[in-house]
Amino acid sequence: QVQLMESGGGLVQPGGSLRLSCTAAEVALEDHTIGWFRRAPGKEREGISSISADGRTHYTDSVKGRFTISRDNTKNTVYLQMNNLQPEDTAVYSCAAGSPLVVVPISEFYNYWGQGTQVTVSS
Repeated sequence: QVQLMESGGGLVQPGGSLRLSCTAAEVALEDHTIGWFRRAPGKEREGISSISADGRTHYTDSVKGRFTISRDNTKNTVYLQMNNLQPEDTAVYSCAAGSPLVVVPISEFYNYWGQGTQVTVSS
């Protein structure tokens, strides 16, 4: 079973920043579209960003201009830089790998998932 691994979550004050990392041991992330998703307490999972195998990026409106997704293929890692975090960004953040033909973070298109990392934005 291919499993992705997230890291970088934590507690941050409003206006602060975090960088999440997504990596995998058994799969080359560069061959896949990687998506970032989050699930806030009491809410459904939300796809927030994706980066395709050829580098095309997508952001949902709620994070556009604040979050940046990127790849480092030499490290088999995808990053999500999150700036100007707000309390409404509090959630468990997960990454997932899908077909290289996928270009948007819609969960049904992704096959391999990580366990998630908690991000809490609070003063």
